[in-house]
Amino acid sequence: MRSGHGRTGLDRIGFGGGCHWCTEGVFQALRGVDHVDQGFIRSEAPSDVWAEAVIVSFDAAVISLSTLAEVHLRTHSANGIYSPGGRYRSAIYVFAADQHDHVARVIARFAEETGQAARTMVLPFVDFKPSDARYQNYYRTDPDRPFCRRYIDPKLDYIRRHFAEAALPEGTAREL
Repeated sequence: MRSGHGRTGLDRIGFGGGCHWCTEGVFQALRGVDHVDQGFIRSEAPSDVWAEAVIVSFDAAVISLSTLAEVHLRTHSANGIYSPGGRYRSAIYVFAADQHDHVARVIARFAEETGQAARTMVLPFVDFKPSDARYQNYYRTDPDRPFCRRYIDPKLDYIRRHFAEAALPEGTAREL
C-alpha cells in the first residue's frame, strides 16, 4: 500500500537510521503515534536492499509529520556516514507524494541549522517485512536490558527535554 493513510485513517511514514530497536523505542514514546511496526523496508533501486526501519502510524491532528521527521533527525546520526544502499541507511520512507516535499524541507532546515549536510534520504516506500516476533516491542518488553539503557534511554531523555509537548510521560513507553 503506497497511500499515506493506514488503518483507521491514520497517516503512515517510514523511518530508518541505524538499529530498528532504537527507532521503534523512540517513536513509541510520542503522543499521537498509534502503532510502530518494526522490521525491514526497501525502496526502489538503488535503495532496494532491505534496511532496518519502522513504519509509524500516527494521528496528524496530534503530532505533525514535521515533528516526527525532526525527532528522527535528532535521535540518530542523520549527518553520519551510512551506506546509501545498506542495511542501516538513514532514510525517511514516504507513502504519498506530498510527504516527500514536506520531509525534504525538514531535512534541509536541519542541515542548515546544524551546518552539516544531512545524509538522510527521502525514499519511496516499496515493501516491508516485520522483524522476528522476539524482537518486536524490544524496549517495551525489557527496558532494563543493557542495550536499552545504553542506546535507547538517552534518546528518550533527549525527546523529553527537547520535544516535551510531543513526549509521552516517562514510563509510558515502557508499558505494554
